[in-house]
Amino acid sequence: MIELQDARKAAEYALPLVVRLERDAPPALTDALETAARAVLTLLSDERSSCGDGFEGDDGFEGVEGRDGFEEGESDGSEGSEGSDGSEGEWARAVRLWEKRGIRKVVRRARGAEWRRAEALPGITVTGGTASVRVFPPVPVDAWPKDLARLQVSGTELSDVHPPAPPAAGTPVLWTAPDLEMSAGKAMAQAAHGAQLAWWELPPGARADWAATGFALAVRRTPGRAEWEQLVRSGLPVVRDAGHTEIAPGTCTVIAAHPALRR
Repeated sequence: MIELQDARKAAEYALPLVVRLERDAPPALTDALETAARAVLTLLSDERSSCGDGFEGDDGFEGVEGRDGFEEGESDGSEGSEGSDGSEGEWARAVRLWEKRGIRKVVRRARGAEWRRAEALPGITVTGGTASVRVFPPVPVDAWPKDLARLQVSGTELSDVHPPAPPAAGTPVLWTAPDLEMSAGKAMAQAAHGAQLAWWELPPGARADWAATGFALAVRRTPGRAEWEQLVRSGLPVVRDAGHTEIAPGTCTVIAAHPALRR
């Protein structure tokens, strides 16, 4: 039994995200959520994550019925885009394995020298108004780079000094459940899940248009339970948590309302 569990663990991948959290200048919560979501979209659209001619789109992936997704969700089987020269990007295989075996994301925090060491590793840093988030290519859960493995996971607490303004018309919105409390790190991962599910659903033209805006988006808490239930039934991508940490399995956490996906 132990050997079987070890084998399953070895087959699991996670996408590392690191948020910069300096003592004297912590990011605002909403900005951190939005920056984490944009970071994942930036990695997914990067040429280093793209698939070459030899990749068949299904590759054993299973579709997500109704576009619902779990924290360890399944890929929708969409065919990846090729690199500019038709070759496979250096991160493509890791991304495929991660999408095939789950889209688990782990958010850690770093400051000072920790952040500088994290920035020295292969990845992409995305900045918001107050937040900086670095996303890295997926890694096996038991083989994290040591400069990331030593970073703290739990205890990341952030807040907004002022309530976020209503999103501008036409902006993709990741709606969070109205009465669900999560740590900042957990919420960042959930927002990034929602952005990824929306990305999977979009046709190539809509993806290109979104990328051209720098992946403009907003993360907002749904005003009330009635509005939330309506969103859940709307057919938009829904993140349902796998239940590994903080909340119960199957809990709906985020709904991705991209204008191109409106039913």
